[in-house]
Amino acid sequence: MSRPLIGVTAYLEAARWGAWVREAVVSPPSYAKAVTRAGGAPVIIPPLRPDVVDDYVRGLSGLVLAGGVEIDPTLYGEQPDDRVEDPQPHRDRFELALARAAVEADVPILAIARGMHVLNIAQGGSLIGWLPEAVGHERHHETQTPHTIQVSVSSKLGKALGDSVEVAAPHRQAVRRLGSGLIAVAWADDQIVEGVELQGHRFGVGVQWHPERGDDNRLFDALVDAARP
Repeated sequence: MSRPLIGVTAYLEAARWGAWVREAVVSPPSYAKAVTRAGGAPVIIPPLRPDVVDDYVRGLSGLVLAGGVEIDPTLYGEQPDDRVEDPQPHRDRFELALARAAVEADVPILAIARGMHVLNIAQGGSLIGWLPEAVGHERHHETQTPHTIQVSVSSKLGKALGDSVEVAAPHRQAVRRLGSGLIAVAWADDQIVEGVELQGHRFGVGVQWHPERGDDNRLFDALVDAARP
């Protein structure tokens, strides 16, 4: 059986190899390795031209919206915050267009960390711009301390992971208003949304944590299973 092609979004950054320092398409190998372990064939997607996203979507069987820096807050009606890294407008524009095209085409999507925020904003949602201030504590921003996420067992996320999962996922932003068609399916103990799902979509799942960094490959398995003909 042939492996389904799974697109993985990436950075466009300065990088060094040999004697060269050039702009390069950069993706942590953990994403590609997780897709490969699940039986997919990873394809790294450079964030270059939003006008070609329909061509990507037609050629791909699934999509991973990967993590990265925070999204430009002006894209969801908020003002920039000096505590947040400078956004990458080229990547924001490209990935928002790619997410919308993938949703429209019913392409299976796994949206991770920043990727979940991209999916939410693409659907018209918004974000909490500085989470510690909104919730009154720093637990979401602490390094790698695991915490328990409660999951709706009736969701696709719940079918893959069960009713709870231990994650370590520091983040400074979170979903505020859910985008059109999205429902919350996982929560931290303070009710911050940690997982979302697209209603009526073949597989449209977003999580706040980084499943590609650990040994639990079940979410990538579920994505690749949904991407098979």
